[in-house]
Amino acid sequence: MHSCLRCLLFLSLLMLAACAGPASLREPREPAPSLLLISLDGTHPDYLGRGNSPNLDRLAREGVIAQWMTPSYPALTFPNHYTLVTGLRPDHHGIVHNTMEDAALGRFTLADRTAVGDGRWWGGEPIWVGAQKAGLNTANLAWPGSEADIAGVRPTRWLLFDAKRSLSQRVEIVSGWLTEPAATRPAFVALYIEHLDSAGHTYGPDSPELAGALRRVDAALGELFARLSRAGTMDRTNIVIVSDHGMATVPAGQVVITERMLDPEYASLVSTGQVVGFNPRPGHRDEAERALLGRHEHYECWRKEDMPERWRFGRNPRVPAITCQMDEGWDALPSEHAARRGGGTRGSHGFDPTLPSMRAIFLARGPSFREGITLPGFDNVDVYPLLTTLLGIESAEHDGNAQTLLEALRDSGL
Repeated sequence: MHSCLRCLLFLSLLMLAACAGPASLREPREPAPSLLLISLDGTHPDYLGRGNSPNLDRLAREGVIAQWMTPSYPALTFPNHYTLVTGLRPDHHGIVHNTMEDAALGRFTLADRTAVGDGRWWGGEPIWVGAQKAGLNTANLAWPGSEADIAGVRPTRWLLFDAKRSLSQRVEIVSGWLTEPAATRPAFVALYIEHLDSAGHTYGPDSPELAGALRRVDAALGELFARLSRAGTMDRTNIVIVSDHGMATVPAGQVVITERMLDPEYASLVSTGQVVGFNPRPGHRDEAERALLGRHEHYECWRKEDMPERWRFGRNPRVPAITCQMDEGWDALPSEHAARRGGGTRGSHGFDPTLPSMRAIFLARGPSFREGITLPGFDNVDVYPLLTTLLGIESAEHDGNAQTLLEALRDSGL
């Protein structure tokens, strides 16, 4: 009996050795592809394919391009950058404007590093937090929200926004991250580039200055891709390139003075530009509503609870009591700001996200993506579930549709 048991045990060990033997001779399993998310702030789909963006155009030919991507309301920088990485509408993640107020936290502006770095402003779970919680390393170069401690988590490596950091320096940093040995290489890298937005605001979307900015940004991305190719990491990196919104032309003189919209005696002005917010002062709600609510020559105003349903906006406590949406091509500014503005055509965004001028870009290439695919337009909340799929992590609660971008993937079961 004992002899039989010894025989069975010996046979079992032989079978295990047979199974283990070939595996021990195989090369170590290739690490999962890294994911590089790049934002080209203020880039409209029409900018591409005109001879100013050969590297972006080649990436699109080799991978996936969408006809357009529709921003969430409001079509502003911080709200939409945070939507892209959380899959939540601004009304849900809490970054409802570039400038906003909170009863407990005070005032938030892009220039206030203290507020921007305060994690209490940032709701939801951005992709880098989910990746870190899943045990993955992440690196982030200036993506809005990345410098804040959100839910007690920061990226493994992160750099503050610095407009003086040149494109070549950014390329060097990001290519360095993505060409590290597998043991330290980040699974997720985010890169923010603002040059097209800046040129569009200053000179207008159809200006030669914007075309020049696109050529410079495209050349920098070409250098980034070349560095990854030389290091052998280009084909093991999934690259997703997006923008937060497009840009509309604002002809000279097309500005509404906010003091003429409403006497400051009746309400405080929370935000200006294209999505203008007012909070009536105590005892003056009736005067503020009589002056603002309804249709005006270049804008329309609503109580926050009555905002158009298609914008999915107005329930967050940070949304001002009255919000006015400017017509395309018109800005609203206090008189002192309007006086400092130079003449000439410029550009703005923040208009109705469904306008063609507000459309954003989506491009993708890498081992997980199909080649030569053009997708129809889609909402930007659908990017987040794609990112979690590419990283192989569980999605947090979001407003997106995980099915929208499956067509772009080689294996929809990723």
